[in-house]
Parts: sequence; C-alpha cells; structure tokens
Amino acid sequence: MKAKGYLQKTIWLKMLCLTTALIFSSSASAVEEINATFFGHLAISGYDPVAYFTEQRPVEGSKQFEFQWKGAKWRFSSKENLELFKSDPEHYAPQYGGYCAYAVATNTTADIDPTQFTLHEGKLYLNYNKKINKKWLANRDEYILEADKNWPNLLNK
Repeated sequence: MKAKGYLQKTIWLKMLCLTTALIFSSSASAVEEINATFFGHLAISGYDPVAYFTEQRPVEGSKQFEFQWKGAKWRFSSKENLELFKSDPEHYAPQYGGYCAYAVATNTTADIDPTQFTLHEGKLYLNYNKKINKKWLANRDEYILEADKNWPNLLNK
C-alpha cells in the first residue's frame, strides 16, 4: 500500500512540475500578433475597427458581420464596414496588434479598453484605460516613436 501512495505522489509532483514549466515557458514566448479575447478570440473585444474612422467613436460589432484575419475574429457593425476592412485591413486595424499603445511604448503589452482610443495620422491607437489614455495623449508623438521601435521585438521574444 505504501508503494502505491508513493507512486501517486510522484506522478502528482511530476504533473505539477510539467504544468509549471509549461506556464513559465509560454509567458517567455512572443506575444500573439493580434490581441484577442481568451474566449471567442475577438479582436478589439468585438468592437468595429472601421467605426473608429467613419464615426470617430467605438461601436460594437455584430456576429452577423464577422471576418477572420491574422488568427482573430473581427466584428463589424455593418456590411459596409466589413467590406471596407476586407479591402484594406492594415489601414483599419489598430496599431501594435490592438495592444495598449502606451504599454508597447514601455516595451511590454497590456490589454485595452476599446473606448479609450486615439486616431492620429490615419492610424488607430488603443489604450488600457482612461488614465493611461490621458498619459498617452500628453506625449503621444514620443510614445509612438518608442512603440514603433519596441513592437517588432515584442513579437519576436
């Protein structure tokens, strides 16, 4: 009986070590190219990227108008916006894969609040929250230069 208990503990310990190794090895790897929700793999938390440009505000997308691009699902509020995105996704997609632009400027990544955004020189930048968006706007041009330098390295880590 003692041997069976020892074997179970050994197996449990090996499983724990393996799980821990997998968790830490994945955190050291490169970030996904597109920041998407864990469930559903939605870019911009399901918000319509084209609406930021056409309506200058965040608008939730619909399952009815969904498009797969770069491994994520993108949602749109209308068929017209879906077609605009399909014709030029690089133009409408947020910078830095939809991660917080300020975080990328500081050489890391963070999730976003889709209501905190900036349109600048025809590009969409998203931020983590209202406080970070305010900080971003105070030195936007400098942060963009830093984020542009950091983004390729974050993808290749």
